[in-house]
Amino acid sequence: MAKNTHEWTQKVMTLLKAGNAQAAIAQIKVAPSVADLNRLKTALSAPAAPRLPEVSRVVDEQLVLLSAPRLHRAP
Repeated sequence: MAKNTHEWTQKVMTLLKAGNAQAAIAQIKVAPSVADLNRLKTALSAPAAPRLPEVSRVVDEQLVLLSAPRLHRAP
């Protein structure tokens, strides 16, 4: 069975569409990888995505933190 690599992004987008930005921000802060954050950033830029500047700011901050050398989350 193939692993769905977009599952985390879909879950966070579901939280945002339901209006639960705080839960989405909590999930973003424990994002599994930079690739997942990049997929979320792309999803947030879609025309139908909710416009939440604080969520975009948190995504950008987490991208910077996870992109830093030797700083990553253990699997």
